Amino acid sequence: MKIISYNVNGIRSACSKNFLGWLQATNADMVCLQEVKALPDQLGEIIGLIEQMGYHHYWHPAEKKGYSGVALLTKVKPKHVETGCGEEWIDREGRILRADFEGFSLMSLYMPSGSSGEERQVKKYEFMHFFSQYISMLREQIPNLIISGDYNICHTAMDIHNPKSNANSSGFLPAEREWMQVFLDNGFIDTFRHFNKDPHHYTWWSFRANSRAKNLGWRIDYQLASLPLLDRLKQVRILPDAVHSDHCPVLLELH
Repeated sequence: MKIISYNVNGIRSACSKNFLGWLQATNADMVCLQEVKALPDQLGEIIGLIEQMGYHHYWHPAEKKGYSGVALLTKVKPKHVETGCGEEWIDREGRILRADFEGFSLMSLYMPSGSSGEERQVKKYEFMHFFSQYISMLREQIPNLIISGDYNICHTAMDIHNPKSNANSSGFLPAEREWMQVFLDNGFIDTFRHFNKDPHHYTWWSFRANSRAKNLGWRIDYQLASLPLLDRLKQVRILPDAVHSDHCPVLLELH
């Protein structure tokens, strides 16, 4: 089973760069999208083509047009889909969408960025605190959980091209990195690092200074799997050749 997570930075923009052709060629079983920046009723032809590929599709857009929003595409019909998390401000921003299947559940997550200023950094910390508690309670009912998405956090110095100059940058702050470590220690596997311990693997590059061509990036997109799924992990790859966004996809394969 192939599961892709991809922050498309606007699905309409990504489709103008042949995202749908790429998606068809990739033939993933399940796809978690973040930052779709669109309402489903704005995507008529795009949704039609997604359906032609055999995907069931579920959307959780933000109330604010052209902002945030997550989606989940799956060729396996879910037993249940949970839109949002019940926390009003988070659900208004369209950040959490979960589908339950036989054997595991899959969540598409788009964590807030704090890079625009102190006010959003405070909201990011508020989200992180809520999310830890939310997932702890959820795992009592759903022990087999994959959380795929844009966490907007580089976990370690290996996950960012210049840790020294970014020591005070949102996304690499000590409190954010510590939160990620605690989250993993509470029963999750960073599936990419489970298979690959090498540096210089990134999932996001600034549009500035030719950063992508120079591979001056950040690894902020993850496929985290709860510990009971360890034996089902087959391989994980970052796919930097997919260039529909300033992010690239992360592909997880399960046995």
